Amino acid sequence: MTLTGGREAEWDTDGTAGLEAQVMKDGMLVGFVPTIEGSEDFTEAEVIDAIARTDYDQPVARQRATAPELPPLTREGGLFRRFLDGFRYR
Repeated sequence: MTLTGGREAEWDTDGTAGLEAQVMKDGMLVGFVPTIEGSEDFTEAEVIDAIARTDYDQPVARQRATAPELPPLTREGGLFRRFLDGFRYR
């Protein structure tokens, strides 16, 4: 997962029973997410929620109560795409 400031979170479950991550920048470890308690039984939706709720701004990340609000992704394409799709988008 790409983060701000050129950082990346690499999530895995290798060698542990639960979900955890390393936060890397330019190949150097700059933070980590300790194993999330109970994550060994998470469904796919719960894994996505846990990753979205993680606050990566501290060296040892923590879980927020809710995921932050993000702006919606922009629609790719442009005028040509609108012609192909019949101008259904704003």
